[in-house]
Amino acid sequence: MNAPPVVNPEGSRPSRYAIRVFGHLEQRWAAWFDGLTLTHEDDGVTLLEGPLADQTALHGVFHKLRDLGLPIVSVQWIDTKD
Repeated sequence: MNAPPVVNPEGSRPSRYAIRVFGHLEQRWAAWFDGLTLTHEDDGVTLLEGPLADQTALHGVFHKLRDLGLPIVSVQWIDTKD
């Protein structure tokens, strides 16, 4: 797993992340996860995807997942440069 850069490579623009967790979260949880998109995958995993302002916001998501007892499958930083 490649760790995201410590400094946002796009300056002040939020970085996009794809976080996979075991279990299917209901859509009502999207607001609690700062508007990340929740997608159920066929293998029983939920994909949380979207922009996060910085590393502090990313760690906030990790804390929420911990509080729900959801195991993290993977975390991927998405390069949005085109």
